[in-house]
Amino acid sequence: MSRDPMVLVVEDEPSQREVLSYNLKAEGYQLLTAEAGDEALTLAREEEPDLILLDWMLPEVSGIEVCRQLKAKPSTARIPVIMLSARSEEVDRVRGLETGADDYMVKPYSVVELMARIRTQLRRTRPAALGEELSFEDIRMDVGEHRVYRAEMPVDLGPTEFRLLSAFMERPGRVWSRDQLLDRVWGRDIYVDSRTVDVHVGRLRKALRNATQSEDPIRTVRGAGYALG
Repeated sequence: MSRDPMVLVVEDEPSQREVLSYNLKAEGYQLLTAEAGDEALTLAREEEPDLILLDWMLPEVSGIEVCRQLKAKPSTARIPVIMLSARSEEVDRVRGLETGADDYMVKPYSVVELMARIRTQLRRTRPAALGEELSFEDIRMDVGEHRVYRAEMPVDLGPTEFRLLSAFMERPGRVWSRDQLLDRVWGRDIYVDSRTVDVHVGRLRKALRNATQSEDPIRTVRGAGYALG
């Protein structure tokens, strides 16, 4: 079991910070923000985020110095750092990477590409959080092979039920409302009646019970939605 990955955004420009925050939240990441280097170093030590988006040009302590200090400490050295900078010269890119940054993106950048690079870094350090292998009690999900097992018995799921179970297993115990499940499983831009969620939750429950004749692992929370466990 694992929580959603936590990303620390270190950016002193409010508009840039807002754009990054919005897109990261839309992708389901937990979010921390800092406007200055000292604040970023404190948050990184105290919260140990899963990834840091670090602007080069920061007041007082530069992004380069923040990166150097992070990589010098054993407690934060493992955290992937993606440097964001308006500096596009090769010498600047090399300097950023040599300081310890795991990736480097030049402003203005594509948000879609940035999200892809974030996933690449997290796949290296937090594969379970990206759904490559998830487990809860006797349920195991191999997203890479698109297979689900309960007590090591295969569970036959349709694509929608698979995505639904993935959402539940990413956050066991969390109560998902129907609207949240619609956004997470069907997408924000697709209109689906909320009652459709009930139908697919019912199919998922049936498949999980039938696999081993075990009890229903999905809990209905009256007036709120559904939860795993």
